[in-house]
Amino acid sequence: MTFTGLNLLGVLVAFIVSFISGAIWFGPKTFYPVWMKAKENTSGQLTSTQNKPVVLFGGTILGVVIQTFTVALVLTSLSRNNADFGVSDGALVGFALGVGIAMFASLSHRLFGGENFKVWIIETANDAINLTIAGAIIAYFN
Repeated sequence: MTFTGLNLLGVLVAFIVSFISGAIWFGPKTFYPVWMKAKENTSGQLTSTQNKPVVLFGGTILGVVIQTFTVALVLTSLSRNNADFGVSDGALVGFALGVGIAMFASLSHRLFGGENFKVWIIETANDAINLTIAGAIIAYFN
């Protein structure tokens, strides 16, 4: 992999869109209530020990930045060897990374940790979708 040719504007746009997509995914009118119920949280709210905005948003931002940057490195390297590498190729690579790595790397941890399958699907499907979108955006900018 190479940092040469990495389009930082594409990475920034992909990061912003992924962050917004995640905010919508876990919004109060979308999957947040279903997710909290699946986690068997009857109050629908985080506890005072969980609700630390700096940690929550800081960790989320850091995670999305690293994921987006990693997808950009992979796509930039792949596109260097293929002049016909397009948006759909970027989306496909993002999807493969999202499903093949982001989703399934955590499956056994979640199940052995006592979380149910529904929680895993809600959380990791968001990662797969965001990496697919990021892949398409980064490929467009490349």
